[in-house]
Amino acid sequence: MKEAEAEMNIISMLPAECISHIVSCTTPQDACRSSLVSHLFRIAADSDIVWERFLPQGYKEIISSSLNSLSKKDLYFHLCNHPIIIGNGNMSMALKKQSGKKCYMVGARELTVIWGDTPPYWQWISLPESRFAQVAELNYVWWLEIKGCIETKNLSPRTAYAAYFVYQLSSEHNPRTATTPFRFRVAYEQSAADERSVILDPIAHEGIAPPQARYRGDGWIEIEMGEFITEEDNATVRFSLMEISSFCKSGLIVEGIELRPKQ
Repeated sequence: MKEAEAEMNIISMLPAECISHIVSCTTPQDACRSSLVSHLFRIAADSDIVWERFLPQGYKEIISSSLNSLSKKDLYFHLCNHPIIIGNGNMSMALKKQSGKKCYMVGARELTVIWGDTPPYWQWISLPESRFAQVAELNYVWWLEIKGCIETKNLSPRTAYAAYFVYQLSSEHNPRTATTPFRFRVAYEQSAADERSVILDPIAHEGIAPPQARYRGDGWIEIEMGEFITEEDNATVRFSLMEISSFCKSGLIVEGIELRPKQ
């Protein structure tokens, strides 16, 4: 205990800028903890030197000018809590609060929705709970297939990611749409994909396996599609979902597919 106190006293003798450089080599979570040590540590841990290190490369190119007045710490937490719309309004980027890793959502307009431009089958609508201008609502279709991709250079390197399908089930959906297994695939381009078969209904039913879908708390439901690790900067990850059995599916509302670092 006395040795720890002695070490802390030695560190406290360093200039605040030196402490800031030391803290910047840790993580956002550690920086917040270190700010509780003392007044000097709080000044050092809250500095722009620390939080500039935690912001992603190229962040200045995607944030709006209205955010330039924020301190780097405030900007970091703004990006954690408020996804930025990018890519012609069809994608969003945010940060994972504990680590600063990038989170991306590929909106429905950026996905390939089979029959998506055929009005009798799908329609594009606006919902107040969506971060995007339009989402895709399924009227009816027998062959349901949605696919998309993302380049790993847009994500954080050397990170384990999971892809999540983000959706709603309207009050008019065919019950079989929610309780019939969908096939999900996530894999690097030209690599074998692991396939998952899961149902979209987040509510447990007798005789059906426990639900893997969950309510997100923002008006949407999500279900994990698969996992991958960002080991290369110039690779492409592809993801898809499909259900092509003989019954008519309806009432599915698609916001997009989100890529988030695993815990």
